[in-house]
Formats: sequence, C-alpha cells, structure tokens
Amino acid sequence: MPLDPQAQSVLDVVAALNLPPNHTVSPAEARANAKMRPQAEGPEVAKVEDRTIPGPGPEIPVRVYTPAGPGPFPILVWFHGGGWVVGDLDSADGTARQLTVGANCVTVSVDYRLAPETKFPGASDDCYAATVWAAQHAGELNGDASRLAVGGDSAGGNLAAAVSLMARDRQGPALAFQLLIYPVTDRNFTTVSYIDNAEGYLLSKAGMEWYWDHYLSAPSEASNPYAAPLQAADLSGLPPALVVTAEYDPLCDEGEAYGARLKAAGTPTVCTRYDGMIHGFFGMWAALDKGKQAIDEASAALRKAFGTA
Repeated sequence: MPLDPQAQSVLDVVAALNLPPNHTVSPAEARANAKMRPQAEGPEVAKVEDRTIPGPGPEIPVRVYTPAGPGPFPILVWFHGGGWVVGDLDSADGTARQLTVGANCVTVSVDYRLAPETKFPGASDDCYAATVWAAQHAGELNGDASRLAVGGDSAGGNLAAAVSLMARDRQGPALAFQLLIYPVTDRNFTTVSYIDNAEGYLLSKAGMEWYWDHYLSAPSEASNPYAAPLQAADLSGLPPALVVTAEYDPLCDEGEAYGARLKAAGTPTVCTRYDGMIHGFFGMWAALDKGKQAIDEASAALRKAFGTA
C-alpha cells in the first residue's frame, strides 16, 4: 500500500531537523543527533529504578520499571535499537513504559555496550548477562523467573534473537517469549526490501552498512548466528515469538525470513507486517495509529505468553 500519511508526516518532521545521516558523521555525533529527535513520553508506572549489574566486562547500567499492583510480575528484558552504535536507556524509556503497563510486567531495560568502542560480541554478551541476572534476581525485582521474556527493536531485536539462541545453547534461563520488532537478522544488503527502501524512510541501506561496519571486527563475523541469527543452522527449541515488520523498511524481508524459519522449526511464531509503515514506527505511538496498534499487539502477545491474557 502507499506510505501511510501519518508516516509521511513523521518523515517531514525529521527532515525539518536537517540532521546529517548517521553514516556521514562520527558515532559520537550520531548519538548526539539522535537525542535531538522528538521522543514520545510513555505512561506513568509505579516505580522506576536505575542500577548497575555485573557484566562480562564493566558493570551494565539497567533501568527497572515496575507496574502497579502486588506482584510478583512476569519479567521482560528489553534491548534498545540504534544499530548497536546509538541509543540508551533514555531513548528506550517510552517504549519500556508502554510495555510495562501494557503487559503488566517488570521491564528491565539494558544499556549494553555500544560499537565501535565495543565490537561484537560485547553487546550480545551484555544482554545475555542481563537476562541471566534478571532470572537469578527475580525475587528482589518482585518478579517471577518462570515467566521471563526478552525483546527489542531493530538492533535490539537482533540482540533478543541472539539471547534466545544463547539461552538455548548454554542451557541458560528458560524464556517464555521473544518479542522481535523489525529485527536485524542478517548482513545481506541485496534483499528486495533493501533495494526498494534503500533511502527515504529513516533507516537507509547506507546507514545499515555503516552500523554493521562499526559492530563487526570483520565481515566474516556475520556468519556467527549470535551476530546474524538468520545464519543459525537450527532454530528449533526457541521460545515463541512475535515478529513485527514494516513495509517501508530495509529490514522487512530479513525479519519475515527469520519468522518463517522459526515457524518451520516448530516454534510458535506470529509475523505481522504493518503496511504503509517505516522503520522505527513502534516507538512512534504518539504520532502513528499503527504504532499504537503494534504496541497493543506486542502487549497482548506478552500477556498471553505470561499466562495473564
């Protein structure tokens, strides 16, 4: 379908900021520019706590959101997007609040190490460590370790898929669900969605090439399934998934390919493509009706996985 008029309005607002494309500036400049984009504020929650937890390298900053009520609550460990290069706890704040309220769960938002200062597998190792920590410390979070999910958007979706694979391979925490919002699953710039949506829709082909170049030490690392989950030989034994994609997104095809492979491997999987939408729409619920619809779908899927639907 044509580009959604609300999505076009968002593109117009972003264009008016006149910020240079990320791939034309340094990572530090890209991070500073990202903070200039408008961010939707999420709903109030009962409690928000910033803390640090042990990591495989330095301590990992996390932000813990707790909903109202007695608990214990299910737990969602959330990984922000930003191409492994930009993004932080503040950029994820609104979405984390939405999912905390919508799914009635404790959300642990993870400030994993960014590239290029920390290359692969630093981010995925941090995210796995945070997931293990959430399972082991569920009691102090007023959480229930038997109802534990991971999720993320874009690069965060990549990390959620990677953590699901790592938990399976390492006999780690049992995961009830993986929420994959337009996830990066492969380093392949030749898909139809990459070609059709190479530029003009917020995330560009050149931008993704830049992100991958900063994340990996060498292109050969893209064969590692913890970097590119679509490269995994076996996708069986993974938690149920919701894979959300957007029609006007370079990542659309690889997200749908991953969802199809999860289904083929016997993993209960729902794939939803939001027609007329652009990359990033999940975090734009204040401006996009379909952004709010996707938040609602994700929240309902989490509640079902947690047994609280």
